[in-house]
Amino acid sequence: MPNPSETYGMMVFSDSVMKQSLPGDVYSALRKTIQDGSRLDIKVAIAVADVMKNWAVGLGATHYTHWFQPMTGITAEKHDSFVTPTGDGGAIMEFSGSALVQGEADASSLPSGGLRATFEARGYTAWDPTSYAFVRGNTLYIPTAFCSYGGEALDEKTPLLRSMRAVSEQTLRILKLFGNTVEKTVKPMAGAEQEYFLIDKEMFEKRKDMMYAGRTLIGARSPKGQELDDQYYGAIKPRVSAYMKAIDEELWKLGVPVRTEHNESAPAQHELAAQYMTTNIATDHNQLIMEIAQSIAKEHGMICVLHEKPFEGINGSGKHNNWSIETGSGANLFDPGATPHENAQFLLFLVAVIKAADDYQDLLRISAASAGNDCRLGGNEAPPAIISVYIGDELYSILEAIENDEQYSARFAPAMIKIGATALPSFPKDTSDRNRTSPFAFTGNKFEFRMVGSNMSIANANVVINTAVAESLRVFADELEGAPDFQKALHSLIKKTITQHKRIIFNGNGCGEEWAREAEERGLLNLKTTPEALPYLTLEKNVTLYERHRVFTRAELLSRLEISLENYCKLCNIEAVTMYKLVKKNILYVATSYAGELSRAAAAKTALLPDVDCSYEKDTVRRLSELSANMHKKVTELYGALCEAEEKKNALEKALFFKDAVLTKMAGLRDLADELELLVSRKHWPFPTYGDMLFSVR
Repeated sequence: MPNPSETYGMMVFSDSVMKQSLPGDVYSALRKTIQDGSRLDIKVAIAVADVMKNWAVGLGATHYTHWFQPMTGITAEKHDSFVTPTGDGGAIMEFSGSALVQGEADASSLPSGGLRATFEARGYTAWDPTSYAFVRGNTLYIPTAFCSYGGEALDEKTPLLRSMRAVSEQTLRILKLFGNTVEKTVKPMAGAEQEYFLIDKEMFEKRKDMMYAGRTLIGARSPKGQELDDQYYGAIKPRVSAYMKAIDEELWKLGVPVRTEHNESAPAQHELAAQYMTTNIATDHNQLIMEIAQSIAKEHGMICVLHEKPFEGINGSGKHNNWSIETGSGANLFDPGATPHENAQFLLFLVAVIKAADDYQDLLRISAASAGNDCRLGGNEAPPAIISVYIGDELYSILEAIENDEQYSARFAPAMIKIGATALPSFPKDTSDRNRTSPFAFTGNKFEFRMVGSNMSIANANVVINTAVAESLRVFADELEGAPDFQKALHSLIKKTITQHKRIIFNGNGCGEEWAREAEERGLLNLKTTPEALPYLTLEKNVTLYERHRVFTRAELLSRLEISLENYCKLCNIEAVTMYKLVKKNILYVATSYAGELSRAAAAKTALLPDVDCSYEKDTVRRLSELSANMHKKVTELYGALCEAEEKKNALEKALFFKDAVLTKMAGLRDLADELELLVSRKHWPFPTYGDMLFSVR
């Protein structure tokens, strides 16, 4: 294996490559664009394009693509060749500045939520110079934004970049109040922890529900799941280890700083985490992680499953989005320091996030809303659908003291943990424990938003966090900038914010029923499903928020609401049709066939030995017949519900019908199918079981 320090970033048009290969003035201009967001001159783009092309061709590239993130949940790309024919029958490798800066894609064939009519095809991709280009295979990948002919955002990157600008603008206002006039820009930072399942490819292909829906629609629980807690951090199996090694090598070449990998709680479940980066780069990196994890798994005879809840009864897969704000000089604004109670700047940013989470808890919930994630939230270690903020005992005591105008005594000074074995070192104890059930937890110097689903882009969550926090900071700056006594006004503002928004703070068990009741008493939202959550997107307060900070227009929000509702309905429909066919074409036949075989066996035994006990055969046939009759009735009802859903034209009404009518019928069918699996012989059951799949990769 080559030394990773020598191969890391070798396929990336990185800052070091640009510095070495670009003329000094061109490099300086490009760095100013990357660091400060200043507009890029087309002359600079022309110079960059030529150097970028030569570099990519040297790595074997023959094509280039504007790599973008439409509202499909995955990335998109159209490949064009560098090869340009010459008049003498030859060819040259050519790449213009205009081709680097701008491309064109069919905007009507990708989700637009009504922003583009079918006949209005033109859409544009625009180079994002803040995210480095890279080479994969024979293609130069250029990270880009995607917009319509009218300039509306049709992707995940554009609003993310807008939200980053918004939080930077408002943060700089606050920093100036604290005397920091040096900083010219700040950047929200993110790091995603990616969970996934690995299933043997041969078994996966025998499960049509996994192939079409991404999750098991039927399946009795395995005798062994995660009850023994022996999966989490357990020894990594050789086949999985080889797979992880291959992922590391590929991602390191692409400059993706993956560092942590381990077994997760459930059988066949694993995690891969990348290092903290600027939010838009972290988003690009996470998209690459998902794509490469899936492609390399196939090379190793496995399937990487990214659905949020592929198996009932065991952990689902999430994506913990770690978030903070960093200045241009590298200071983390959420670092509390040794004495957080004396760090007024930190406390102001802390309560800004608390206020943002309370004011826009609906948007935070929507950022993690999908049909798949509805199956996961609230189960096992997944956080509930209720938004709350965990800040730990020390910070809670500090805020409580401020609210009550009391002197804070440092009761949580770091103690030393002494394990009791003399050979083991003592080490400082953190001032508070971690809360695994909190949707939005402060974890020492950053916030961890734990609601995002495994297969979702982290862009949506970061758009909401950035914009909501920008709004809190705007309100704070407006109040403090005109204050005659800054320190007095600052104390009053922090105190007022705590009093108004402390209902969102919760340090207890978020998965308990007691919390659901308490949250309701506090007036917090409990938007359990996607159709319940999505209509909040276009509430006037949310439209005002996004328009004020120039992140979304009203039209863009309406389009995203329509797309999200349509996606929910389409996913539910795929699952329902898949289940209908599984039952009609496979499961009912298996039940009838096995009942017939048992009946014939009982008849043969009775004919040979009239006094023999055939209670097993008779009881089993009776139960199989009851299950078959019930399944026939319920699958017919499911078909009727699907027909009724098809007739509904209103997107929200249709989504609610799928939630209330179609999914409930599917759940009833599943109960019957899972019982049937336990009755039918292994020879007759046509699908790999949970035990087969979860323990197939050794």
